[in-house]
Amino acid sequence: MNRRRSPVFGASVVVAALLTGGAPSHAQDAPDRPAAAPRDAAAEVQTPGQVPITRPEQRLSEHDRSNVFNPPEGAPLSPAFRNQPDNGRVLGFDFARDPLNAKEPMQTFEETMRADVAARAEVMQTQRGLLASRYDLTPRLDPEARMSRGKPLPVGPTARLARGVDWDALAEMPPEQIRERGLFPYPSLPHPKQATGGQVFPQMQIDMFPRLERFDVEFDLPEAFLPEFPPAIFLQNRPELGDVSRGEVVSINNFHRLFKGILTPVQLDGLRLLVTPFPQEEFNATDDRKSAQPSLGVACFDCHVNGHTTGQFHLNPDDRPQERRFRLDTTSLRGLFNQQIHGSKRSLRSVEDFTEFEFRTAYFNGDPIHAMKKGFTIFDRIHVSHMAQLQNMLDFPPTPKLNVEGRLDPAKATEQELRGEAIFFGKGRCAGCHEPPAYLDHQMHDLHLERFLDEPGDGPIKTFTLRGIKDSPPYMHDGRCLTLEDTVEFFNLVLALKLNGQEKADLVAFMRQL
Repeated sequence: MNRRRSPVFGASVVVAALLTGGAPSHAQDAPDRPAAAPRDAAAEVQTPGQVPITRPEQRLSEHDRSNVFNPPEGAPLSPAFRNQPDNGRVLGFDFARDPLNAKEPMQTFEETMRADVAARAEVMQTQRGLLASRYDLTPRLDPEARMSRGKPLPVGPTARLARGVDWDALAEMPPEQIRERGLFPYPSLPHPKQATGGQVFPQMQIDMFPRLERFDVEFDLPEAFLPEFPPAIFLQNRPELGDVSRGEVVSINNFHRLFKGILTPVQLDGLRLLVTPFPQEEFNATDDRKSAQPSLGVACFDCHVNGHTTGQFHLNPDDRPQERRFRLDTTSLRGLFNQQIHGSKRSLRSVEDFTEFEFRTAYFNGDPIHAMKKGFTIFDRIHVSHMAQLQNMLDFPPTPKLNVEGRLDPAKATEQELRGEAIFFGKGRCAGCHEPPAYLDHQMHDLHLERFLDEPGDGPIKTFTLRGIKDSPPYMHDGRCLTLEDTVEFFNLVLALKLNGQEKADLVAFMRQL
């Protein structure tokens, strides 16, 4: 599908050079890598080969071309139905037959796709107009600070303030005044297509795995404000190895080659399941899909790339009606072994419970009826525990400036970082929710954002860890804060911290070391 992209929203030139099988071009000469990377195995296995028509049984007959297979042409069991309501036929929607959200009964997949494709440009124009009105999307990159594999950190704040208002003036206003004047710079970030919702992948990932492209919607944020692709992988059972990704996206193609000598057989089997696609709400084999071709689905590590994230988003499964649901970014699995709450709303107490729940409800829709239609996956507890064993090996990035208690080592930290630490544990009140060494408190908190916005608020949401936070933009559950600087401004307003400009910069400097 041809699309014209602006420089801001287009795919990266660097990422466009990535090989289809998951190896970046700069690493082609590595001695442990095959000369030619294989194509995406998940796509290959569901794509039949094209063969010439040479045998009689291959040719379509008049019967093959007839419409007798269409439901309305089905022969009734009895002529007595002529005297019954609707001649015994189902004239309305049929859940198993018709695409979800179809405009009328008997709507075909082709009709749905044509309408979605035709509407796509306007959908994205509307979303990008909204983003441009809220943010300065021209990336400003730090000349020195980097993510774990070298990607420059974006610098903010990016939020646009109302004319005549600056950050200091805004921080002096009470919430009621900010709400009345519509001045809060961080309202909820909506899904580009709320009525449909669902998982949306960034273009840099689609370039490598085209099976993840949707025909109805595109990713909306510029690549500069997203995590690295591929992200680094750190294992808490092999800390001496550092980043074990070796510059590859772990997939069904390469997981065994990369980890057969590093993981235990149980962990390796868990990884196998985590890179295996299963039916999902938008990626499946039914007419409900949003991929041009029928799909095996998506894998856990399609969203949690390398056990981390690349900023994919969907809608949270825990609210109804549809317009009440909020955008939810994919969270990192790093440090999962230290977390006691899983799910932003449901407060599930084990990753095993979370895994079972998601597979029963069509991946992030909270609807088991949809899963029944699109592909109901049930894992026994043994396989679920294998997946959990692997996820519990995923560690945070190294922190050379932190001591064993998770605090800065004064002999290694800069003066600015030490000042930022003092603010974090003092005036900034950050440590009230983000306690070291994992920098989270295993609690759910309600920020009551309805004080500042003409929105209903999000209610309690779990605390997310700040360890390795520099690798995980954008921030907040819906990505509304594109940079760490935006996040500091957000909390300066919400918690009425009254931080000055230097204190904000110091706080960011500290968080980059976590």
